[in-house]
Amino acid sequence: MNEIDDKFYYVYSSSLDHKVEIKIGTLEGKRAKPEYDKLLSDPMLKFSGLYQEGCSDLYVTCQVLCDGLPLALPVTTSYKAFTNRWNWNEWITLPVFFSDLPRNAILALTIYDCAGPGKVMIVGGTTISLFGKHGMLRQGMFDLRVWPGVEGSERTPGKAPDRGKEQMQKLAKLAKKHRNGHMPKVDWLDRLTFREIEMINEKEKRSSDYMYLMIEFPTVQIDGINHAVVYYEQDGDEMYQFRAQAEIVTVPDYEILQENLVESKQHRLARCVRGAWGREAKPTARERDQLAALVAAPPRRTLSADDQDLVWKYRFYLSSHRRALTKFLECVNWNRPAEVRQALAMMKQWAPMDVEDALELLTPKFTHPAVRRYAISRLRQAPDEDLLLYLLQLVQALKYEDFAEIHSEYARVCGKEAVVAEFEGRLMQTSRNNQHPSVLTSSDMTASITSRQSNEAIAEEPSTAQEDPFKCEEEGGGPCDVGGESCSLAGFLIGRACGDAVVANYLYWYLLIECEDAECGAAPRPPRHMYLSVMKTFSQRLAKGNADHQRTRSFLARQQVFIDKLVKLVKTVARESGNRNKKAERLQQLLADPDAFKFNFTNFEPMPFPLDPNVTIKGIVAKKASLFKSALMPSKLTFLTTEGVEYEAIFKHGDDLRQDQLILQMITLMDKLLRRHANLMLNLFSLMVDASVPDIALEPDKAVKKVQDKLRLDLGDEEAVHYFQNLLDMSVTAVMAVLVEQFHKFAQYWRK
Repeated sequence: MNEIDDKFYYVYSSSLDHKVEIKIGTLEGKRAKPEYDKLLSDPMLKFSGLYQEGCSDLYVTCQVLCDGLPLALPVTTSYKAFTNRWNWNEWITLPVFFSDLPRNAILALTIYDCAGPGKVMIVGGTTISLFGKHGMLRQGMFDLRVWPGVEGSERTPGKAPDRGKEQMQKLAKLAKKHRNGHMPKVDWLDRLTFREIEMINEKEKRSSDYMYLMIEFPTVQIDGINHAVVYYEQDGDEMYQFRAQAEIVTVPDYEILQENLVESKQHRLARCVRGAWGREAKPTARERDQLAALVAAPPRRTLSADDQDLVWKYRFYLSSHRRALTKFLECVNWNRPAEVRQALAMMKQWAPMDVEDALELLTPKFTHPAVRRYAISRLRQAPDEDLLLYLLQLVQALKYEDFAEIHSEYARVCGKEAVVAEFEGRLMQTSRNNQHPSVLTSSDMTASITSRQSNEAIAEEPSTAQEDPFKCEEEGGGPCDVGGESCSLAGFLIGRACGDAVVANYLYWYLLIECEDAECGAAPRPPRHMYLSVMKTFSQRLAKGNADHQRTRSFLARQQVFIDKLVKLVKTVARESGNRNKKAERLQQLLADPDAFKFNFTNFEPMPFPLDPNVTIKGIVAKKASLFKSALMPSKLTFLTTEGVEYEAIFKHGDDLRQDQLILQMITLMDKLLRRHANLMLNLFSLMVDASVPDIALEPDKAVKKVQDKLRLDLGDEEAVHYFQNLLDMSVTAVMAVLVEQFHKFAQYWRK
């Protein structure tokens, strides 16, 4: 007989950096078949594991829970075919370390069965705590009661007391004491005793209405001695101060989102007409610096309440500064009529602002009609050449205009009521009923042309014939005053377009892009109606104008027909099978065949090029057409002008190039600024020749020449493009530049 060891061997759970392992043993008990009414409601139950001969293919999922929440993903037993009894006898490794287990962690086990194609049925579930009531990790085998029809959770304890099974539970406690060394061990008597215990457990399990799942926890042995795993948390005994009542108490303020009466009163007193600050108010030196900083601030900066009061206080002083008008208008509260009257009176007295600064007044920040009319009056001072620089942005600014005013302008010009409801259906019906060759249409297609020769390249999106934004009912419409000036932005753009064919060309294509975006769902319905109203108003102004306006409308129609045919041709080539060379040959064949699309691409009626209206084209050189190596495979087309000069361009279908258009616009703007101020730069350097500047004094005769060589004022647009292209190619392939850069990085590294 072995003596009882009075020593307690244990290890802390925080010291075990091993994953938790559980052995799934056997499942004992009988499964109850479903009632007949359930079988009628779900006939597929007949093909489930309940009606399978022998033992069905069950599987068990294990998961560690804490306070009802999972600590890791569940782990499932591997597939095993059963014959007479469910016996897995499989060790499962859970994705949780012993050191990460909390004190109240429980092991949830759920048994599943097949219930049909792609369906599973819950057989039952059970749980057991990983640590006992004394904080020691469980070891050895346990018979857990399975709760039928539910998943394993805190409500399905596997060691719940069962009536009539007190002897089985008492024997389990005695076996635990024997395993922990609390009872003397006699080998021959222990064998007989455990055999009898197994028979008693088997008998009670058969007589029970529940199923029992046997699992086994691992034992920890160090040097052949069993050790208990005691729960321990590192630094868990440290005490932390907890305040039952917080020092700062949060009190809800139900008036925080309402109007502040004090600030509102102060605002009214500051903007009062009878205020103490009038025309004679002069800022101090500090206030003058603040005003200068506010005026020089970028448009996106929001002025604070103090800044607004400061600008309003010295509005008469700032009225001579043309750039300060936008800051002053930003300070105005447009919901107060008295303040609005003062602001409009000051706007009339203000120094006229520059045309470029007036563009800010067309942004969404300024919605008052008088302010936008003032901005349009300043835009009238810009020549057509400058207007083309920001025509794309002006078309976008139409989204911030009054839509009702635009529709009323359309109704006045066309002699009909503005189309507000059922707008889209009427336009499409008009397009179907009238197939005039000069119809200008928009659709869901996108085509863009990028020129190599023009430095003012424009990206457009032509379309196929579905709608007629230029077509409008002309019954009852009186003659339109083309030269008349309108106060709205749409009327201003249409008026300038009627006076210049180049502006008309770009305006039409910009409007067409917005109409097509609306068709594709990129824009809501009100902007779509607005842009179509502007397009139809533009069409009527051209239709009721003089001979020049009629010719402008005619070449826009021919441009649209030409682009539509070209889009169909490019789409046909894209659908062709084969490599790029075969598609290029097919492109040349279709361009040379006048019967392919009932349009002669090699020789058509001369018309302004949509990309550059100053160039008139009359055909395409089919033999020189090719395709680029790209995903969309753009086409390189060589146009023949009326002067017999070849004009190369890229035609790209299926892409929106407005971002590239914006970049080209910025480059064009910088080019114009450099050309405008080139003489000023040269004059400034000429005056510094005789100065004692060391770098200039070495070679005074070459200083101005170096600047002039860098500007290259002697080159034209196309020559400048080739010059910069060669310069970039040389810079990319240069060896010395790369070598010097590496030396520079090496020197910077050693300096650090």
